[in-house]
Amino acid sequence: MSRTSFAERFRAVAGVPPLTYLTRWRMLLAQRALRDGDAGVGSLAFTLGYASGGAFSTAFKRETGESPLNYRRRISHNLANR
Repeated sequence: MSRTSFAERFRAVAGVPPLTYLTRWRMLLAQRALRDGDAGVGSLAFTLGYASGGAFSTAFKRETGESPLNYRRRISHNLANR
């Protein structure tokens, strides 16, 4: 199957292009790791397949509207105040 055929089929089934799906999935995994763990941004970036912490931070901020560290602080604060 060609890449174009795959991308068209994937989009028809999933409703989004493959790279959009992959990015969203990575960000969900990142949010879980930032919420539940204490891994550094650099090691988390590597685990999720990003070349650097900076590339991961940029993608995370683009998808969520805040940096990974701000997300971790906000979530930790919200969980502590329950």
